[in-house]
Amino acid sequence: MSIFNTMKVSASGLAAERVRMDLIADNIANVETTRTAQGGPYKRKMAVFATKNNTSFSQMLKNENSRLQGVKVSKIVEDKSPSKLVYDPNHPDAFTEGELEGYLALPNVDIVKEMVDMIGASRAYEANVTVLNGAKTMATKALEIGRG
Repeated sequence: MSIFNTMKVSASGLAAERVRMDLIADNIANVETTRTAQGGPYKRKMAVFATKNNTSFSQMLKNENSRLQGVKVSKIVEDKSPSKLVYDPNHPDAFTEGELEGYLALPNVDIVKEMVDMIGASRAYEANVTVLNGAKTMATKALEIGRG
């Protein structure tokens, strides 16, 4: 594996984690959004990661010459967990009829879960930056070998 492949894999990880952090920021910003263009409360969004190549892990282990290509965000999905219901009959978005009359549907965003996800994304981003800096240092040291 060349040093440039290492940098490409790390760069793809940085890009994927940036998307994840953007989604977390959107989730936190919409924690009290009760009305969206699609109707109903905001739904939490999550990034699904996948490898850039379609090689399985066992195939990668068997083939020494297989090239790592990094990670990508394969899709962004909405969390299917139910909305939180809060009794607030004076809110303009509260249900006006039926057995949920007076209840307000709030987004399914849990701030604690979002903060934990943000810490994880931040640590993964830091790890990729560390790998990138290490590869850069190794490349610089390799160029210094010929200077004597």
